[in-house]
This record gives sequence, structure tokens and C-alpha cells, in this order.
Amino acid sequence: MNITDRIKRSVLRRHELVLRPADFQAFGSEASVKRALKELVDQGLLVRLGVGLYAKAKRSVLSGQPIPVRPLEELGPMALARLGVELRESIRIRDYNAGRTTQVPTGIVVNTGRRRITRKIGFNGKFVEYEHDRVKA
Repeated sequence: MNITDRIKRSVLRRHELVLRPADFQAFGSEASVKRALKELVDQGLLVRLGVGLYAKAKRSVLSGQPIPVRPLEELGPMALARLGVELRESIRIRDYNAGRTTQVPTGIVVNTGRRRITRKIGFNGKFVEYEHDRVKA
């Protein structure tokens, strides 16, 4: 059984929806793991969310193309949590819930506190946006 088959079997057994190459370190070298993950993306078992981030995939009923099993609104925060980023409620959602605005928040916005994140996480042209806590003067 080659490394791609072993990783494929491992992906199918896992409950996590967001995966990283580090999850499969035991199967082989970093280069061979990345090569196997690329092959699984080509097969439609995984989709790439960003550098070193993959999500389980399913076939779209409309186009037949692989899409993530959950929407990016759920996978984005999961991916950041896998990277060790602590998330907070976004300022837009906080203002809406408190009644300070009637503007309904749209898009995928996460608050990373004072931490600066430049990593692009997304799929099919839709990306996670980051906001930071305002500095109190």
C-alpha cells in the first residue's frame, strides 16, 4: 500500500474537517506527504483552503466539481483554530447583536484580537477576512 492510499484511508476515518500535512507526518517525508495530498486534491477527496490547509470534499450536485463538505463560514474558524489562533466575536456581529447597528453582517469576518494574520484562507474566490480589536486611547 503506497503513501497516498494510506493517507486516503486516514482521511476517511478522521472526524476533523480541516487537515494539515503535519497530521500525516508518520506516513513519510514532508515532500511525499504533500505530493500525496495534491494527488487526493486531484481525485476530489480534498480541497485546498490555503497554504498547508486542506478540507474534506464532496461533489457539488450542480457542477460535479469538488467542494468543501461544510461552508467556508464554518471551515475558516476551524482552520484558524488548527493553526493556534484564538478567535473572538467580530466587531460587526457584536454591534449588530447589541443593537448599535441595523446593518446585517455579511461575509466571513473573524476577530483575531491584537494578533495580525496575513494568511489567505478560502475557496473558489471567497476568502476569510480578518479584523483586529480597536486600540483604546
